[in-house]
Amino acid sequence: MFAKLFKIAAAAAVVATVSATPLPSGKSLAARGSHSFNSYMGFSDMSGFDNFYGSDNFSGVISKTVVEHESELVCHSESVEIVQQRLLVLQEMAKRIITEQICEVESQTVVFEQFYSSMGHFSGDIRHKSHRGAGYDEGIASHYGSIVEGDGSLSSNDLGFSGQDLGSHWVVPSGSNWNDGSSPSSVESAFEAAKAARSS
Repeated sequence: MFAKLFKIAAAAAVVATVSATPLPSGKSLAARGSHSFNSYMGFSDMSGFDNFYGSDNFSGVISKTVVEHESELVCHSESVEIVQQRLLVLQEMAKRIITEQICEVESQTVVFEQFYSSMGHFSGDIRHKSHRGAGYDEGIASHYGSIVEGDGSLSSNDLGFSGQDLGSHWVVPSGSNWNDGSSPSSVESAFEAAKAARSS
């Protein structure tokens, strides 16, 4: 049961950690458009970069979701500190993956900006601004245990999916307190309060 809840928190809540980080100053990398990063600056490790989400989809915008089920999984409130602990683990794992498995700082920059940008889409899901329910891809989240080897080192095998598969096994846990009448206003207030705290 805890493993299932952790997958939900892991897939859904990385955004909260990433969103709490101030946006980098200066011109950010474009979210969409014909910006190719294949073999960027001649780095061989960037070969095929555009293939992951598609050449015109830098930030991994999900164009289609296939909802697997909405009622079987029910959200279960934990102490916010418990959730924050797990999100911090995921945040530091993302840093570990980028710094241990990419050596060129230019490539690290592009990959992190892509990750940061793609996570931002979840904010719209939570706030009911997108066509998707606030959920996660169960198929991709199921690979969580494959990231680290038994000896604690990072795995390097192909997990068998690309970013274009995102959304094909979408799960929307039920049981949130969303109310069509009052929630749009209260959620926007929470969003603005979080933005104010982030920029202060």
